[in-house]
Formats: sequence, C-alpha cells, structure tokens
Amino acid sequence: MPPSPRKIALNILNTLDATRTTLDRAMDAAIAEGISLSRRDRALLNALVYGVLRWRGRIDWIIDHFSKTPFKKIDPPILNILRLGLFQIIYLDRIPLSAAVNTSVEMAKSKQKPWVAGFVNALLRNGAKRHRSVLFPDPLKNPTAWLSAEKSFPPWLIKKWLARFGIDETGNLCDAVNTIPPITARTNTLKTTRRALLISLENEVLNPVPTDFSPSGIRFSTLKTAVADIQSFKNGEFQIQDEAAQIISMLLNPQPDETILDACAGLGGKTGHIAQLMKNRGSIAAVDNSSDKLHRLEAEMKRLGVKIVTTRRHDLLRKPIPGNLGLFDRILLDAPCSGLGVIRRNPDTKWAASKKDLSRYQARQISLLTNLAPRVKQNGRLVYAVCSTEVEENEAVVEYFLQKNPCFTIDKTPIAPAAGAASLISPKGWFRSFPHQHDMDGFFAICFIKTDIIINYS
Repeated sequence: MPPSPRKIALNILNTLDATRTTLDRAMDAAIAEGISLSRRDRALLNALVYGVLRWRGRIDWIIDHFSKTPFKKIDPPILNILRLGLFQIIYLDRIPLSAAVNTSVEMAKSKQKPWVAGFVNALLRNGAKRHRSVLFPDPLKNPTAWLSAEKSFPPWLIKKWLARFGIDETGNLCDAVNTIPPITARTNTLKTTRRALLISLENEVLNPVPTDFSPSGIRFSTLKTAVADIQSFKNGEFQIQDEAAQIISMLLNPQPDETILDACAGLGGKTGHIAQLMKNRGSIAAVDNSSDKLHRLEAEMKRLGVKIVTTRRHDLLRKPIPGNLGLFDRILLDAPCSGLGVIRRNPDTKWAASKKDLSRYQARQISLLTNLAPRVKQNGRLVYAVCSTEVEENEAVVEYFLQKNPCFTIDKTPIAPAAGAASLISPKGWFRSFPHQHDMDGFFAICFIKTDIIINYS
C-alpha cells in the first residue's frame, strides 16, 4: 500500500528543511515512492506541498500565536505537521476539519513523544476555531513585519522590495507571486503552427489562448490530462515554457545558417526555441556541466525534430570554452541565479537561506560572462539572461561586464519594433518582466554586441 498524499507531503517538506535539494527533485523522488497514487491523490499532494510553501510565513505566524511552546523550540518535523494541518483547515474548503486534524495527529503519534499528538490536536482545533481573529503586525508601524506575515515572505526579501518598490507595489508583487501561475506552451513551428496547435489543444486543456507577447506561445489554466499523454506533445509540437523565457530566445534573434552557443543549456527549453527560429539550419552547441541534463536535452531535441544541436559537457565556471569550437555568431548565457523571479513556480525558494547571498550569484555570473566573451565573433551577439529581478544580478552585472569589456555595447533594439515583445524593452535595451505587471515569470535580459570600437563607460 503506497504512502498517503499527506505522509508524502510531510516527507517532502522535511527533506527540503534537512537538505539543499530542490523542490523539483524532492517531488520527483517522493512521487516515485508513491508511484501508484491516483490522479486525485497526486493533485492533493501538489496542493499540500505547494500550498504550505506559498503560505508558510502566514501559517507560522498563526502557529506562533496559538502555541504555548516557543516557536523556535518546536521540532521541524512537528512544525511541518502543524503547517500541513493548518493549511488544509484555512485554505482547502473541501477537506473536512476532522480529516485535517485526525491525519495530522496520526502523523504526530509516530514521533515517539506521547505529548506531541495532544499538542498537535489542541493547536489545530484551537486554530480552526480562532484563526480568523489572529492579529497581524500593524502595516503603518512595521510594514516589513506586516507584509512578511500577511503575504508570507521572508523579512529580508520584503525589506529589499520595500526599499525599491514601496509598500503598494510590493504588496501587489507578493500577491502575484502567491498565485498559481498559468501553464504556457511554446509552439514548435518546425512541426506545426500556433493556430493548429490551439485547435488540437482544445480538448486537452481549459481555456487555451494565444500569449500577448510571444508569437508562438499559448496559455491555459488547467490540464485535463498529463502533458506527456497529450498526442500533440508526443508528436513534438510544443514545449512547456513560460512566456518570459520565450522572449529570451527572441532577444538572441538567431538566424538560419549561423553558429550558436547555448551556454548553460540545461534541459533544452531555449535550445529548442533557438533551433526553430533558425528553421533547423545552421549549428547549435548546447553546453552544460551536467551529463544527465544533456542526455535529457538530446532526447528532447529528437522529440522536437531538431537536427542541428550537438552537446558538450563543460564547466564554464572553471575554464573558458575550448578554442577548437571556434567563434560564435551568437551566444546565449541563461545564467545560474537566485531564481527569485520564479518563486511562484518554486515557492521553496522563499525559504532557502542561500538566496540571501546575492553577491555569490553575481560573482558566478560575471565569471561566466568573462569566460564567454572571447568566443563571440566580431559584430556578434551575447545575450545575458537570469530568472531574477534583483539589481545585484541585473544592472550590477551589466555595469561590471561593460567596464571590463569595452569592446561590447548594448543593443538597444534587439527585437524588431513590429514584434509585440519589443514593448518590453526599455530605452536602455533592458528586458525585464514581473509577475504582477505582465503575468510572466520575473526575468531580466540584455543583448550585448561585440564591436571593434573601444567604448569608455566611466
């Protein structure tokens, strides 16, 4: 008999607390353990894990209010049992109170401390009756504490956003990040058209509509079946990719018969898009330091019908691209980053202590750009992109790179004015998207041109 969705959810939350693994990896491992879960139970598992991670800060405030034990002295596994129970009570109307409380108490009984089950039972029943009366910090006296508790974000991140955006926009950003994002597909134009794909998806998803800025994107709210089971997906007619990520490849603007480097290629979302923009003509070198990712990328290119990609395992942080690969017309660096722009898809990012150290990410991004710059052809393009909207990983990286590489300048019109996405490019040539403004992931990107003119940015 497989573990219940609630027990699997608890294991995932405990794993995230105890290790540095990502939510995706923890979910994959846990689902493999409960491989025979019904579709309904898998939906509950997703709701529990993602819901607790989205609302952990608010739930913790409520736990602290009702707990007679100081919050910091509650064992993390017990804390996660309480979080799961309160999340069901507060946010899942279809879960009976008895089910939320009793299953939490049963999980607490396994902790070998007789008093723990009683503690969990009392707190959840008290919280169920009185959680609406809990007072949160005064927004006028302490906006950081108020937003942190009310919107469920760590204080350090709220402080950064308040200093940059002010209280109203910070609240709007928090609200957008806490919503379940739409699912976005990118049409593989090597095999079909967006219009044809829209028609084929009508029976597979709810409310498919064209995206506003990407000419090949389709948005929808809910899947009627798993993506992998959709026939058009099996046929390689689309990839799942957020609209902001689609715009990154448009910034690169690769042309047929060019030589392209996709650095930090990962699983190949942008690799596939680059190939279709090139009409499957030319060559793309997909580089990553993970053999597993490259194997999966190769399988994905086969599904898409892409024939111009070669893969190479290489750690760009340790050494530059080998000279025998030659120079490239265009290079895309979708750099490793904090991921603070995609919290709505990865809510565990909120609570990862490592995300506070943005200088560490910045140093890696500068190193990657420095190692790639010599491989760009004269008048070639180098696109720098991160799924973060934080200044340390955006403007600060660009300014440092330009100071150290005066033969590069910024392409201020990287996307043709007639394209819808051109409206998202600032006068300085920066692309920036926000969940609360564009209903996309938070991305930053810029396109550098390598010239033969030394430019002084001082």
